[in-house]
Amino acid sequence: MRTPPTASELTPFARWWIVGLLAAALFINYVDRGAVPTAAHLIQEELGLSPKELGILFSAFFWTYSILQIPVGWVAERYGAHRVLAVGLALWACATMMVGFAHSFAALLLLRMLLGVGESAGFPSASKLLAASVPVGSLGLANGILAFAYQFGPAVGAYGGGLIMVHYGWRAAFWIFGSLSLLWLLPWSRVRLPAQPVEASATRHPPMRAILRQPSLWGTALGLFSTNYVFYFVLNWLPYYVVRERGFSTGEMASLTGGAWLVSALSSVIGGWAIDRFVRAGWANTAYKSVMVVAHVGTVGCMLGIAFGSQPWALAGIFIYQVLVGASSAGVFAIPQILAGPAASARWVGIQNCCGNFAGVIAPALTGLLVEETHHFTAAFVTAAAVSLAGLVGWTWMVPRVAPLVWAPGARGSEPELATAAPIEHL
Repeated sequence: MRTPPTASELTPFARWWIVGLLAAALFINYVDRGAVPTAAHLIQEELGLSPKELGILFSAFFWTYSILQIPVGWVAERYGAHRVLAVGLALWACATMMVGFAHSFAALLLLRMLLGVGESAGFPSASKLLAASVPVGSLGLANGILAFAYQFGPAVGAYGGGLIMVHYGWRAAFWIFGSLSLLWLLPWSRVRLPAQPVEASATRHPPMRAILRQPSLWGTALGLFSTNYVFYFVLNWLPYYVVRERGFSTGEMASLTGGAWLVSALSSVIGGWAIDRFVRAGWANTAYKSVMVVAHVGTVGCMLGIAFGSQPWALAGIFIYQVLVGASSAGVFAIPQILAGPAASARWVGIQNCCGNFAGVIAPALTGLLVEETHHFTAAFVTAAAVSLAGLVGWTWMVPRVAPLVWAPGARGSEPELATAAPIEHL
C-alpha cells in the first residue's frame, strides 16, 4: 500500500492538479446552483409562481447550506476533506437532476434544500485542502483560480443553460448539468493528497473556543456576509431583472449574464496573481485590504448606477461590478486561510461561511418581496448598495492584520497571537 505524500513532497504539478480539481468542483457547484435562477422565468410561467415564491425558492438553498457549514467544517477536519467533498458533490449532482422531474413548488423547495446540503461541503473542504497543500505566498493565485471557476460557473450555466432551455426546454438543462457533474468523481478518486500540511502552526488543532474568540473571525464573517448579499442578489435575480425590467429576450439574457460572469472569472485570476506579487514582497496586509476597500466602495456605485441609470449605464454597472467582485474574490477565502492556517481553516471557513451565507437566505427572499411590492428593482439595488458598505467594517477594521495566527501551545484554549517575526512569504 502506497503511503500518501507529505505536502513538502508534492511536486508543483501535483499541487496545481489538486488546485485544478478543487476549482472544477466549485465550477460544477455554481453551474448547478445557478440553474434555477437561469430558468426562473420559464419555471414561473409553467408552474404559475409569484415573484415571492421565486424568492423563497432562491432562498431555500441557503437554509440548509448556511446551517451545515459549521458541522461540515468539523467533519472535514475530523474525517478527511477529500471524502466529504466527494460525497457532497454526488449529492448535489443528484439533486440537480431531480429538479428536471419536479412539477410543483413543494418539490422544487425540497430539492433546493437538498442541493444546499450537498453544496455545503464545497468551501470548507476546499479551504482545508488548499491550506494543507499550497504555500501562503501562492494562496492568492490558488484562490483566484478557484474564484475563476465558481464565477465562470454562472457564465456557463447562464449561457449554456439558456441555449439548452431555448432548444430543449428548461428540464433538459437540469438533467444534463446533473449527470455531467458526476464525471468529476473519476479523476478525484485517483488524487493522492498530502498527509501533512505545507505549513503548520505551533499547535495542530486549536480548540473551537480559541477560534471563536478571534475578532478576525467575525470580521471575515461580516465581510463575507456583505460580499455575498450583493453576489447572491445578482446571481439569483440578474437573469430575471434583465428579462422583465430591461426587456431582454431569453437568448439575449443568456449572452449578457454569461458574458458578465466571464468578466468576473477572468478578473479573479488576474487579481489573485497580482495580490501574490505583493504578498511575496511583504505587503500582504496592504494588498488584501486595499482590494477589499476598492471592491466594496465601487460596488456601492455600481448598484446605484444600475438602479437609477439608463440602459447603457445599467449595463456598465453590471460589468464593472463583475470586475470588482472578481478582483476581490481571492481574498474572501485566502484571508481566513492565512489567518487560521491548516490547523483550523476548515472550521474557520465553516463558521465564516455559516454567517456569511445567511445573506443567501435574506437577499433572494427580500428582493422577491421588494419586487412584488414595488413592481421594480430600484429598492432592491439600493438595499444591496447599503449592505456593501458593511463589508468595509469587517475586512478593514475587525481584521487587525492579515498574517498567520500562531495557535500558542500550552493551556487548552489559550489565545493565539499574530505572527510578526518573519515576512509572510517565509512563514
